[in-house]
Amino acid sequence: MKARLPAGYGGGGMGNMQQMIRQAQKMQEAMTAKQAELDEKEYTTTSGGGVVEVTITGKKEIVALNLKPEIVDPDDVEMLQDLVMAAVNEAIRTVEDTNAAEIGKITGAMNMPGMV
Repeated sequence: MKARLPAGYGGGGMGNMQQMIRQAQKMQEAMTAKQAELDEKEYTTTSGGGVVEVTITGKKEIVALNLKPEIVDPDDVEMLQDLVMAAVNEAIRTVEDTNAAEIGKITGAMNMPGMV
């Protein structure tokens, strides 16, 4: 007696495997292209109501840091440090969230370790 598998489970042989490999390669190419695009993108975030502004690339490199003169108080350096850290951390979160969302569109939200 021969067991029959439901449609989509086996029976496709080598052709089905080759198709899956081609799809995986196509997905990898799309992910590589999207990651390159995202790496070049710039994100700008602010903190303290706009007195600190950080611009960061998709590679998480800070390319600009702007401070409004009114935030520079020699007697309160700690506040300035906190505002700069808050803006940088928000910029990093923005990059990571955007990258995850864009790559998720390509992978169909599959859980693929090491991808982003």
